[in-house]
Amino acid sequence: MKEINKAERIASIDALRGFDMLFIILLDHLFNSINVGAQTPFTQALAKQFDHPEWFGSTVYDIVMPLFLFIVGAAIPFALSKRKLESSGLSAIYIKLFRRFVILFALGWIVQGHLLDWNLETFSIFSNTLQAIAVGYLFSGIFYIHFKRNVRLMIFVACLIIYTLLLTIPYVPGVGRGVLLPDSSFAWYVDQVVFGKFQDGTQYTWLLSGFGFIATTLSGVFAGELIKSSLPRKKVALYLFLIGAAGLAAGLLLGIWHPIIKKLWTSTFVLASSGVCYLLLSLFYWIIDVKGKSNWAFPLKVIGMNAIVAYTLSHVFNFHQIAEMVLYGTKQYVGNYYYFVLTLGAFGIIYLILWYLYKNKTFIRI
Repeated sequence: MKEINKAERIASIDALRGFDMLFIILLDHLFNSINVGAQTPFTQALAKQFDHPEWFGSTVYDIVMPLFLFIVGAAIPFALSKRKLESSGLSAIYIKLFRRFVILFALGWIVQGHLLDWNLETFSIFSNTLQAIAVGYLFSGIFYIHFKRNVRLMIFVACLIIYTLLLTIPYVPGVGRGVLLPDSSFAWYVDQVVFGKFQDGTQYTWLLSGFGFIATTLSGVFAGELIKSSLPRKKVALYLFLIGAAGLAAGLLLGIWHPIIKKLWTSTFVLASSGVCYLLLSLFYWIIDVKGKSNWAFPLKVIGMNAIVAYTLSHVFNFHQIAEMVLYGTKQYVGNYYYFVLTLGAFGIIYLILWYLYKNKTFIRI
């Protein structure tokens, strides 16, 4: 636990992190619960946007995981500044990088139930957002320490090209080359060979997708460097917007040839999702850091400054069941909207915990 130095933090990044967490602890359940109550074509279409697609394309909800990685990357230039490197020393920084990597990986096992289940039959080595963040953070942190921006840009491009070639050229036994369908891609084949019975059993791929996780996190590093630069804030907001628009356009155009598939974390998905992340950051940065209008973002800040706590709690505990213990009597009055009431109640409990931590200046960092 650490008391955060305000000078080290960018308000828009904290708010954007809270906005991202809001998808997980409220919005996905909220729109689904509204649809359960209303049962209209509009609410059904809205609820569908807060669920992942079967395979090709993307929904609004697909931005949650890349935005996590992007924000982690955006914080790296502040967390690993030249001043901190000089005062702490390289060995201490490396210890911090690897410690966070290990903790994130272990938390990933916990929130999936794979660790606390104590059952090798259900255990998966690599199968969680936190573990993807761990990989992106570790390598992006190392690259930030040792390489200049131009070299890191080349590494970013190399990650995208190498991963695209790996998905296109190698032969998959019984399948062929360049097949990007469920349980057929080279990335899925590698996971199957390396992890064996400890593969997570979903359509997601993880090991080779690490190239995409690293690229997504690096895209956030570039955004953080831009914000940290001496450029006027209005120019920073403009550049964030232009880069975002270019990334989204590039991802969509190249997606005609190499499809956008979140479950494979294809390079076109990296470009398109990173583009959206830049656009969101430009909006938050413009409103909060350029225009100085930050009061509205206070609830997001409360969530964002303890995002790991919010993510872990929401996955380990069933807050809907906890809320039902208090709100069960309302079912007779709200009918089909009971799930909606429970969703608001569950969110209220989580938010009160986060607000209490914020009020007492308790920020749990790893």
